Amino acid sequence: MSTANRREWFEKALSERALGLVALVVVFFAVIVWPFPSPLGVVLGGMLVGGRIALIALGFALVYRASRVVNFAQGDLGQVPATLVVLLVISAGWSYWLALVIGVAASLTLGGLVEVLIIRRFFRAPRLILTVATIGLAQILTGLALFIPGLFNTSALASRIEPPFKVHIDFGGVIFNANDLLTMIIVPIAFISLALFLQRSSSGIAIRGAAERADRASMLGIPVKRLSTIVWALASLLAFLAMFLRAGAVGLPIGSVLGPTFFLQALAAAVIGRFERFPTIALAAIALGVVDQAMTFQPGNRPAYNDLMLFGVVLVGLLLTGRSAKGRAGSEASTWQAAREVRPIPRELVNLPEIRIGRWVLGLGLIGFVLSLPVWLSVSRLDLATVIVISAIVALSLVVLTGWAGQVSLGQMALAGIGAAVGGAMTAVHGLDLLLALLGGGVAGAIIAVIIGYPAIRRGGLTLAVSTLAFALATWSFVLNQEFLGDWLPSGRIETPQFLWGAVDISTDTRLFYLCVGVLALALLAVRGIRASRTGRVLIAIRENDRAVRSYGVSAVRTTLAGFAVSGFLAAVAGVLLVHQQHGLDVTNFAPSESIQAFSMVVIGGLGSISGAILGAIYVRGAAWLLPAEWQFLATGAGLLLVLLILPGGLGAALADIRDGVLRAIARRRNIIVPSLLADRRVEELVPINVDASAIEGIGDSA
Repeated sequence: MSTANRREWFEKALSERALGLVALVVVFFAVIVWPFPSPLGVVLGGMLVGGRIALIALGFALVYRASRVVNFAQGDLGQVPATLVVLLVISAGWSYWLALVIGVAASLTLGGLVEVLIIRRFFRAPRLILTVATIGLAQILTGLALFIPGLFNTSALASRIEPPFKVHIDFGGVIFNANDLLTMIIVPIAFISLALFLQRSSSGIAIRGAAERADRASMLGIPVKRLSTIVWALASLLAFLAMFLRAGAVGLPIGSVLGPTFFLQALAAAVIGRFERFPTIALAAIALGVVDQAMTFQPGNRPAYNDLMLFGVVLVGLLLTGRSAKGRAGSEASTWQAAREVRPIPRELVNLPEIRIGRWVLGLGLIGFVLSLPVWLSVSRLDLATVIVISAIVALSLVVLTGWAGQVSLGQMALAGIGAAVGGAMTAVHGLDLLLALLGGGVAGAIIAVIIGYPAIRRGGLTLAVSTLAFALATWSFVLNQEFLGDWLPSGRIETPQFLWGAVDISTDTRLFYLCVGVLALALLAVRGIRASRTGRVLIAIRENDRAVRSYGVSAVRTTLAGFAVSGFLAAVAGVLLVHQQHGLDVTNFAPSESIQAFSMVVIGGLGSISGAILGAIYVRGAAWLLPAEWQFLATGAGLLLVLLILPGGLGAALADIRDGVLRAIARRRNIIVPSLLADRRVEELVPINVDASAIEGIGDSA
């Protein structure tokens, strides 16, 4: 073993031991040293909770090992069949065991159908694109789960399924029933069965081998696609077992969306185990369950404390685990086929009279249309237009972070919430000017973005999506909660503040709309300037191949952190505008689901397209206003999948294709060859050659 390899092995071992030590200290402190030590019954209950979490986490790991994909639909794969089973037992009066068998069959079928109908369409796509597709899939499955209760004419919430037999065990001051006993039996059986399947069966061994190189495995005759179907079916089964057992313990939110806490607990365990080490993932999930229940046992505890602890676990886990030893952790983010940027007008055509006149007419027409909106829109629709403008600023921040820097953020609205809290407090509490609030909120968002982004840069891959989703949950439930930080947050109605110390009046909805449009215009200019600068070019290069960038002596970490700062600043500025447009700090505007919607609008508009970000904001926010709440998943979830399947470049790229078609027609009419538009004729022409036959004969004779 070389010195470099020995050092890498030592650092890896030290990191793993440090992580294990931290986990033991946390569990020991939560259970033993806590002001009110948890009784053994609470510890056992936490282990049962952790066992259910582990089933979801192992589903994450199974899909990741087979496909190198972080499956954000993992919990929803189990939610749909579990909802069906619970309603069959409670509403239809079916037998518990018969409904369980139907649930197992439904989960296997659902997982197989999802793989065949959706996942397989992205077989040759970059792993990042497939991960994004699972976000859209999760929203579709959530919508499906919300429709199932309508088939049974019920809208019951948190329906808890009764056990099939009666058992009451008093252990450590806690009563355990038959549902808990079933968890004690089913979870270990699932662990052992999964381990035996992966280690002893031919399919399991093939799955492990195909995970390394799917193309090479396919060349060797391994049925990679069939194995992928098996993996997704098993992941769906594990998710169903977790949700079904959870229905017996605490109930399922029938008729409402499953909260993100349970999902994030499983995701945190998978992060600790690097999505690859099944025993570590299972133990981490059980430890998280014990800590969660120990915290819940404490007098005066709030669920927000548990969410904050969960975010801390994810952040510490990312800092301690580092990159995968096999170097594949970041490979899925190295190719961004969907991040297509709009090309400028070719130099051969840019100075043509019709092009120049057309650009001026379109530009002035667009500006005139936007500025005239307050004239003919009602008050409610003008508010919608203002929200669309603010959402476009958030979308621009994601273009910088995701489209250019190659980092997936699912907590962008949480950064906007930080900006809203800081900016709202500066104007409402301290009476400062709105301009200072915009700057102060933006700086706060930039600092938080850098703090959250650094562990993700160190770990690589798609870990920023995990950490930002945990951050979104902690911000929504704790940071923006008046119960905990009420002295620091703006409360009540926020009146319209002064702007530029009274020089500009923004007291009406129309003037506030114009202010938001002005901020959007400045953001557009800033983003375009960054893209044209050296920093923008380096961000694109890092996104495509960070190792090559480092080989030129460029600090990839510093440049990427600059991208985080710019993105956080823009998102927080949008939050400052939103809190004043809404005249109050409404935490529902910054829920984790809103961050996922913000990410969806950028994918739909086009990851690398500035104009596409605005189109995506119009599409998503407009659909949210036009469609009922139960149908909005079609705009975001189904819309995201359709864009990835039909328009990989997004709406912005589709609009650019239309523009290129017009430019191509102009070039053809003027007989101008434009190589960048794929010219319709070749430059080379065949030249006829007249050869004297006698000369050829003479050559032959001389030979």
